[in-house]
Amino acid sequence: MKQNKIVITGGPGTGKSTLIEALQKMAFTCMPEISRTITKQAQESGIDQLFLKDPLLFSKLLLEGRIDQYKEAEKHQVNKVFFDRGIPDIHAYMEYSGTQYPNDYIEKSMEHRYAKIFMMPPWKAIYKTDNERYESFDQSELIYEHLVKAYKDIDYDIVIVPEGSVKSRVAFLLKHTESL
Repeated sequence: MKQNKIVITGGPGTGKSTLIEALQKMAFTCMPEISRTITKQAQESGIDQLFLKDPLLFSKLLLEGRIDQYKEAEKHQVNKVFFDRGIPDIHAYMEYSGTQYPNDYIEKSMEHRYAKIFMMPPWKAIYKTDNERYESFDQSELIYEHLVKAYKDIDYDIVIVPEGSVKSRVAFLLKHTESL
């Protein structure tokens, strides 16, 4: 069985994790966002924002974690696996922050391909910050632009998810993946 790996991505605070949780409740196989875990681990060791303090280390840990998730997904005997962010998000964030990064970030993005990319645009009405999300709404908009560019630069077609209720957004995702 061919497995279709589907990414749900976008700037911070756009509802990605909420959609992943809704899909999980519907018994879909989902891979959660791992940057929050890395951020929390760094905070427990005394580093408030690892991405700001050492963006290369943070990104290296993310790259390793997302590749592990990609491989882990293949162990599931299911047709579709939904990912809360994909590997290309890493170099998009590096571009956003103006941090130089090794070429293998893009090579790894090209090597580990996804079947479909759903992009969640900034939505001010639902945006909020928390202990792991430090970006402002304006920064979220800039990150979104970098994400769109990163995915397009490596030849992905992007499906923009419209604003709406969780139920309507889930229905939109499922409609656009039914042929997979």
